[in-house]
Amino acid sequence: MARRSSATLNRILQAIPVLIGVVVISFILTRALPGDPAVQFAGAAATPESIEEVRRSLGLDKPLPEQFLIYVGDLLQGDLGQSVSTGRPVATELASRLPASLELTLSALILSCLIAVPLGVLAATRPGTWIDQLCRILVTAGVSLPTFFTGIVLIYVFYYLLGIAPSPLGRLDFVYLDPPRITGFFLIDAAIAGDWETWFGALKQLVLPATTLALFTLAPIARMTRAAMLSALAADYVRTARAAGLGPGMVLYGYAFRNALLPVVTTLGMVFSFVLGANVLVEKVFAWPGIGSYAVEALVVSDYAAVQGFVLAMALLFVILNLLIDLSYSLIDPRFGTSSK
Repeated sequence: MARRSSATLNRILQAIPVLIGVVVISFILTRALPGDPAVQFAGAAATPESIEEVRRSLGLDKPLPEQFLIYVGDLLQGDLGQSVSTGRPVATELASRLPASLELTLSALILSCLIAVPLGVLAATRPGTWIDQLCRILVTAGVSLPTFFTGIVLIYVFYYLLGIAPSPLGRLDFVYLDPPRITGFFLIDAAIAGDWETWFGALKQLVLPATTLALFTLAPIARMTRAAMLSALAADYVRTARAAGLGPGMVLYGYAFRNALLPVVTTLGMVFSFVLGANVLVEKVFAWPGIGSYAVEALVVSDYAAVQGFVLAMALLFVILNLLIDLSYSLIDPRFGTSSK
C-alpha cells in the first residue's frame, strides 16, 4: 500500500512540469493568434482612441513577459481571467460548460464499450465468422464516417423523418426546466432531485449526440479488444490453463480477457482524452453547450483568457485521466503496483 501511494505521488509530481509547459506554450500560442481582441471587444464603430483604451484595460499594452507574470500570478490565485466574448470569468464559464461535455463524452464511451468490448471478444474467439466480419465493418465505418455527417444523418432519420427524437437543440427541450445544479450532470441532478420527467427528457436529448460519438469511438476500442484477445488467446498461460482442465469460461474471462484489459484500458483513456477535446463538431450539430464549442468561439475572436483556460482545463483532465489509468493497471494486474529493488 505504501509503495503504491509513493508511485501515485511520483506520478503527481511528474505532472507538474507538464502543467508548467502547458501554461507557457498556451500563453505564447494565444498571443500568436491572428486578430486583436481589443478591436473585437471595442466593436465595429470604435475609434483608435477607444481601441487603445480597451487594450490598456485588458493589459495588452504591457510587454509579453509582464503579461505572462501577471497571468501566472492570477493563475496561482485561481483566477483564469475574464472572457472578452462573454464578459464572464473564464472559471465560471468552464465550470458551467465542462459538465455538459463530460456527460456527453462519458455517455458515449459507456455506450461504445457496451458494444465494442463484447463484439471484440466475440470476433477474437470466432475469427473468420460473420461476427468477425461485422466487427470489421463497424470499425471501418466508425473510422471513415465524420462525426458531423453521422450526426446530421441521425437527425434527419430520427427527428425529421420518423419524428421519434426530440429537437436537437441543447441538453433539454424548452418544455423542461433545468434540474437543481448539484454536479452539473443533468441525469445525476435530476435523479437526485427525484424529477424523473426531467431525467427522461435529458436522456432523450442525450441519445442522438451520444450515439454519434459512440459510433466514432467504438472503432478503436473494438479493434484493440479484438487484437488484445487474439494475442492473449495465443499465449502460453492460456494453453496451460486449457491443459489443466479449466472450463472455457474461466480460460476466456479469468485469464485471457483480464490480461487483454490492459491495452484496452490504455486505448479507452486515449479515446476519452481525444474525444473530450474533439467533440466540438457534435456539440455544434446538436447545439450542445459544451466546452468544445466555447473554445472554438473564443478562438474566432482571439479571446486569450478563454483559450488559455480551455487548454489548461484539458491538460488537467489529461493528467488526472492518466493517473486513473495507472491506478487501474494495479487493480487489473497487481504486478504493476509493485517494483523490484
